[in-house]
Amino acid sequence: MPRRSRDDLLAAARHGLAEAAFARPAGERYALAHLAALRVAAAVLAARAKPRPGRRGRPVSAWRLLAQVAPELGEWADFFAAGAPRRAAAEAGLSVVNAREADDLVRQVEIFLGVVEEVLGLPSQPALTGTVPGTARSGTE
Repeated sequence: MPRRSRDDLLAAARHGLAEAAFARPAGERYALAHLAALRVAAAVLAARAKPRPGRRGRPVSAWRLLAQVAPELGEWADFFAAGAPRRAAAEAGLSVVNAREADDLVRQVEIFLGVVEEVLGLPSQPALTGTVPGTARSGTE
């Protein structure tokens, strides 16, 4: 499998997050948002992880690796790791999340993306939350 660059992974995450924002039903939105978060984590790993030559060990969760490589993102890693079983169930077509939970995850992934951009010293991209149904902000803020 070819290695993808940090920037390619962040671009894929942004694209996936935008797709998630408009996806229906809620399970699909949740799964797409969670996959976008995985791409964000992969971008951090691409930027910071040092591959070890030699034999490969057992597969390790991206979230566990993220917490090791970027301890400052450990709470985010725990948060998204806890949602992985729900993502898998949603991908299997089970009704495990409602619209509110899916929308909340989209917003959390957007925040995570911004935090990672900051951690990596990258300029932040414009927020997507105004495009998520039910999240548009009023002009009074």
